[in-house]
Amino acid sequence: MKILIVNKFLHPNGGSETYIFGLGDALKRQGHEVQYFGMEHEGRCVGNAVNAYTSDMDFHGGSPFKKLTYPIKTIYSKEARQKIRLVLDDFQPDVVHLNNFNYQLTPSIILETVKWRQQRQKTCRILFTAHDYQLLCPNHMFNNPATHENCEKCIHGDFNNCVKNKCIHGSTAKSVIGAMEAYFWKWKGVYKYIDTIICCSEFMKSKMDHNPVFAGKTIAMHNFVEHVSETQLTNTVDLPYDRYVLYFGRFSKEKGVRTLIEAAKKLPDVNFVFAGSGEYADVINALSNATNVGFQTGVALNSLIANADFSIIPSEWYENCPFSVMESQQRLTPVLGARIGGIPELITESKTGWLFESGNVNDLAASISRIWNNPDQIRETTENLKSLHRMDADEYASWIQSVVNKS
Repeated sequence: MKILIVNKFLHPNGGSETYIFGLGDALKRQGHEVQYFGMEHEGRCVGNAVNAYTSDMDFHGGSPFKKLTYPIKTIYSKEARQKIRLVLDDFQPDVVHLNNFNYQLTPSIILETVKWRQQRQKTCRILFTAHDYQLLCPNHMFNNPATHENCEKCIHGDFNNCVKNKCIHGSTAKSVIGAMEAYFWKWKGVYKYIDTIICCSEFMKSKMDHNPVFAGKTIAMHNFVEHVSETQLTNTVDLPYDRYVLYFGRFSKEKGVRTLIEAAKKLPDVNFVFAGSGEYADVINALSNATNVGFQTGVALNSLIANADFSIIPSEWYENCPFSVMESQQRLTPVLGARIGGIPELITESKTGWLFESGNVNDLAASISRIWNNPDQIRETTENLKSLHRMDADEYASWIQSVVNKS
């Protein structure tokens, strides 16, 4: 089978890139041919045989002239249609697997794929993995950036709410463009051409199913997670204490870090380790019972996770299928997670972890204290994680093939 994986970034940038690289490698190991289409970038590490990519769109830089053209290009891209056509003609894929494509690539690539398969009389399936809520919410998070409150006002297609609330970077201009993009492709009916939509949580599936165009095409499947060997868990980070609870990720409001900081202030006898970066770094540094080790990856991060008593995922937005939960569980570290979005799907209360009310400082502090002061419960939960199975990339790739065969 030939699979063309489409994603706007073809260099390490976030969770969707971790997904496409891991899946692509697994598909290749199983004998499939895989190529990639997206933007050109100096860090690009995957590609296609004809070296056809769209120009890099840097919304935070670039020349003034380029910035003037961005509003049009983020809605419709003639260049993306032309470049993906070169790849389609050369590679002749059986599957076009879409991932993050809005704004930089635009849904115009779907129109070109449909045109190509009609002209070539090809049976080419269009598969889409939804990594966020982009097709339902122009700011992709169901979260109002001004109030930091979760919001579903656009879920039924009234995208004027995006403009009213300045939902994209707090900017009226950017929010207008985002709403225009959503309305334009709703009017064009482009998403009806997608054959199957993979949602990484039942929670996301329930939201996608609000749209009659998507309902009936959605499948829920949690993301894969790579297994970790003992050699990857060597302790490489010096800490001032033997026992600690861990938060790793972005230090931002929607991730619940502000709430976690307030909970930590109530628990002077509990040791906290924060691994990441972001707006609350200085506040974390001022905590007497916390150590900020900064952004960590690889062996150092593996070690931090594996040696923690438990990790905390205090998110306050609609997380879908956070890798941080599964990465902890894979390293036999229980998780205390917020009861929001897809997080509860990954944690069985008092078996593989615990849940608390998202955004509730008192509930979070009480939960941390209860667990911290009950080492036997931590050991029992850790033991339970030994029998918890999550798909790895190879199992997930086999599942993807079965989805394609059924579509």
